[in-house]
Amino acid sequence: MTRAELVAYLGPTVVAHIEQGVAAAPPPGPELIAALRPILTNPAKRQAPVADERAAA
Repeated sequence: MTRAELVAYLGPTVVAHIEQGVAAAPPPGPELIAALRPILTNPAKRQAPVADERAAA
């Protein structure tokens, strides 16, 4: 979605409010960046399914 589409959809007041909130947010810490890096670099990666404990019983 382009900025123009976003402003048309939400309105300039809402977009300005969102931008103020984003500007006020602190930068992410190194722990958060490390946790998100695998998700952001390979979002389609499939993980092994978790075994269902009920099926083993």
